[in-house]
Amino acid sequence: MTHSQRIVVLDFGSQYTQLIARKIREVGVYAEIHPYSIEREQLEALQPQGIVLSGGPQSVYAEGAPHPSFDVFALGIPVLGICYGLQLIAWQLGGSVDKAARREFGRAELTIDDDGDLLKGLGSSTQVWMSHGDHLTAIPQGFDKIGHTANADICVVRNAERRIWGVQFHPEVHHTPLGTTVLRNFVIDICGCTPDWNAESFIESAVRSIQETVGNGGVICALSGGVDSTVTAVLLHRAIGKQVHCIHVDSGLMRQGESEQIVSLFKEHFQLSVDLVDGSELFLSRLEGVDDPEKKRKIIGGTFIDLFEVEAKKFSDAKFLAQGTLYPDVIESVSIKGPSQTIKTHHNVGGLPDRMNLSLIEPFRELFKDEVRAVGKALGIPDWFVERHPFPGPGLAIRIPGAVTAEKANILRKADAIYIEEIRNAGLYNEIWQAFAVLLPVKTVGVMGDERTYEYVCALRAVTSTDGMTADWYPFPYDLLATISSRIINEVRGINRVVYDVSSKPPATIEWE
Repeated sequence: MTHSQRIVVLDFGSQYTQLIARKIREVGVYAEIHPYSIEREQLEALQPQGIVLSGGPQSVYAEGAPHPSFDVFALGIPVLGICYGLQLIAWQLGGSVDKAARREFGRAELTIDDDGDLLKGLGSSTQVWMSHGDHLTAIPQGFDKIGHTANADICVVRNAERRIWGVQFHPEVHHTPLGTTVLRNFVIDICGCTPDWNAESFIESAVRSIQETVGNGGVICALSGGVDSTVTAVLLHRAIGKQVHCIHVDSGLMRQGESEQIVSLFKEHFQLSVDLVDGSELFLSRLEGVDDPEKKRKIIGGTFIDLFEVEAKKFSDAKFLAQGTLYPDVIESVSIKGPSQTIKTHHNVGGLPDRMNLSLIEPFRELFKDEVRAVGKALGIPDWFVERHPFPGPGLAIRIPGAVTAEKANILRKADAIYIEEIRNAGLYNEIWQAFAVLLPVKTVGVMGDERTYEYVCALRAVTSTDGMTADWYPFPYDLLATISSRIINEVRGINRVVYDVSSKPPATIEWE
């Protein structure tokens, strides 16, 4: 998709790189992530209005530390270095960087020495979030120091003539309350961007792009039942009308009532018919005895494609397959954006076989989850649907660690439905990013009506997050947990114990597999 203006974030391996792009987009300016090793010609071809150098885990002076392959500062484009990015500025332009006597992790008070441009609107001091073991001991010639903390005498620097700024703190994290102001000052005031990146402008641009790509061809839209694929289908319908053919495959791994709900939503709200394919037996037979999570994802991805290809033959004009792949899916699946490790393969990114006969259309490949929700609302999808918690493409299969069976899927479906119903009854559903039940491959002894039982353990998971890249566990009231546990144990045959997962991401992931 073409963008009239953009900020490029160069990734040096920070866990916060994605947050930088998200926060800049919240300001209304499109930002995208590229590896620090990008070639000069590639970067210039993007015609960025500004460049942000991300943080990173390494020392800028260490052997093998990530350095750009060319002089980024010679392009004449405004640059903002964050943490490692600041140290890179100093290291490459004649300053000094050394190990700090005291490493600094957590909150600090930033004193503003000059509030003329980057630090405009922050007052005389403000709270910031630090995460560094190195610090600047000398600034390069031509630079001014415009901010400091008690532990970092050189915390913010500027060379106004060369249009280079650097900050030791992290403006992108929510622990820096006025961090968005800093990023706004950079992208709007310093880089001269117009804040015109929003759901409406995205829809306009995406519709044009889809029409140009598809021409007269037909598009098979894979409807999983989640928010991403649903918004994808509605966007496609807006762009090409009856050229889109929606197919929903019931994999036998859906939530309770999911398939019926998705079909009725499209019929009633969008007058769009959906072909419902029952693939439950095929999926479950292929998953039989498979307990490795990566293998499960690949099998599910491949089976979806097999069924879509069969269905696609019913539409003689079908040339494309549309998916609701998101930016974090791409970032987490393949290290194409920078020196980040692959955590797990997302089925709609890593599970596609090479022999697939349809070309891919992924209109949300550049978007974060909250942006897709905004697009959904702008397209008229009801709030109750758009605000639904994320549901993974592989469905309940990755919420059943170990081998998947129809019996386990049925047990989990019932438990999950009770859990979500009680969360909604308590009015907490929209406070939570994602909540779901997991059926553990563990049986424990229990007692019911004076009889010994030996049944499964159900784990409950609920997290708060903004984009799924980081997450904290949700602090349910104990009485609600007691109600949920009691209902699941009493109403779901096969479960006699319920536990609650209190892990954050990182170090844990949100899903169990």
